[in-house]
Parts: sequence; C-alpha cells; structure tokens
Amino acid sequence: MKVICKITYSNGKIYIGKDVNDSISYSGSPNDKLIEKGFNRKQKLELSVQREIIWESESATDWEVEQKEIELIKLYKSNDPTIGYNCWPKVNGY
Repeated sequence: MKVICKITYSNGKIYIGKDVNDSISYSGSPNDKLIEKGFNRKQKLELSVQREIIWESESATDWEVEQKEIELIKLYKSNDPTIGYNCWPKVNGY
C-alpha cells in the first residue's frame, strides 16, 4: 500500500509526505531546523506528533504518488511557512 500522510505537530503546523511502504513509524522527512524554530525549550519537552493517512492506493505508480503528494501539499498549503513544513513546491517567494 502506498500512502500520503499529514503529520501534525503540537504547534499546529503540518507536513505532507508520501510513504511507498506504508510504514507505521513513518513521520515524514521535514527539515529539522525549520521544526526546531517553531518550539521553545518547554514545548520541546512535551512534543506530540499526529500521523494521519489522507490518501492511499494499492495500484498507483511511484510517479502518481508523487503527483498526488504535490496536489495535497498545495491543497493543505503545507508549503506556506505559516502553515507547514513542506519546503517544496515553493509558494509566494518563500
């Protein structure tokens, strides 16, 4: 099963990522430095992360999964730094 997950951090920001292996432990591959900026020391002590599968397919090709990931990044606006941690595709000069 190939899936696309929405990862929500306790500060409310999100990351959209694809997992072509449907691993239970997949939590995306966002830029750690970007995430770190969104939390103070106290918040880091009680960090929570929610993983939600927002799309899945047994038959999609890797290319189709990648295209769906881009579509969902745009839909959820997770590439807007005020909303999420996706760095691509670029939006509004960021």
